[in-house]
Amino acid sequence: MLYNILLPYASHWHIANLMTYITFRSGMAILSSLLISFLIGSKIILKLRTLQKQGQPIREDGPDTHFAKAGTPTMGGLIIISSMLFSILLFSDLTNPYVWIIIFVLIMFGLLGFLDDYTKVSKFNYRGITGKKKLFFQFAVSLIAFGGIKYCSLHSHATDLAVPFFKTLLVDLGYFYFPFAMCVIIGSSNAVNLTDGLDGLAIGTLTIAASAFAIISYLVGNFTYANYLQIIYVPHVGELAVVCSAMVGSGLGFLWYNCKPAEVFMGDTGSLSLGAVIGTISVITKHEIVLAIIGGVFVIETLSVIIQVYYFKMTKGKRFFKMAPIHHHFEKKGWPETKVVIRFWILAIAFALIGLSSLKLR
Repeated sequence: MLYNILLPYASHWHIANLMTYITFRSGMAILSSLLISFLIGSKIILKLRTLQKQGQPIREDGPDTHFAKAGTPTMGGLIIISSMLFSILLFSDLTNPYVWIIIFVLIMFGLLGFLDDYTKVSKFNYRGITGKKKLFFQFAVSLIAFGGIKYCSLHSHATDLAVPFFKTLLVDLGYFYFPFAMCVIIGSSNAVNLTDGLDGLAIGTLTIAASAFAIISYLVGNFTYANYLQIIYVPHVGELAVVCSAMVGSGLGFLWYNCKPAEVFMGDTGSLSLGAVIGTISVITKHEIVLAIIGGVFVIETLSVIIQVYYFKMTKGKRFFKMAPIHHHFEKKGWPETKVVIRFWILAIAFALIGLSSLKLR
């Protein structure tokens, strides 16, 4: 909004001219979303604690240490979504259609997560909405989002899949790109949701991934840098660097309240929406495979659940891990929660650096 208001005065006012730089607005988006998180966080937590008498239900088969978390409210994703939206609307170019696609995904997946969290709290059952209903809603929203992305794509690589670490290797998926892109969005949403099980784990990993995609968005949307790095240039996508930066700031602000011992849980309100946003940004920037690298922790968490379920069925009741997702496996082995979280953050940073290196190592 400020960009659109001040743009006509860019040649006259220094502050207005600063607004023309994506890097400046990205920095401001981080600071503003962080500040808003601090301003509204305590108030939202207090309200959630008042409304949720028993807090989020705790899994009975989970690690014993988690029973001490009983009574902690959920739906903390409202803090993240609110601060993100404030910064996006304040510092983004609101004439950019990609920005509105991300806002749509953020709100709709956030609504799904909110309904799921509400079901858990009201019925005091950790299962929430059925998987089929969740998947149907995710499919419908992803379909609309992809339709918007396809309509806005002004480049010749709309259905191409870029393979990282190779200069000119592009795979044209044709009509198959449509279901592939939707699987990326839905898969990313659910993968983050599976990772959200320890204080600070999901939001810390998401903040790292968002930082990496802020850089990718800026480079992909700049013709000079994209040409130099030999990556697909997507016009107008640089504006998503501001969106990613808003996620970084709101994520750091939420981590203030979510670090152990957590005052509030992110819940599906945050995990489903933020995961979907990251997945959507990877589709828009044509870095879907790089998302699997940068989000390596999310991939590992998801694979651990798949392996656990498959092994349980094949062996008629035996378990491959002590508990899935895999972060609970390490807890069951005796690792303190903070050790698991920090080590997974370290892995997330390593994966992000590998993903970013793929931009140059071609």
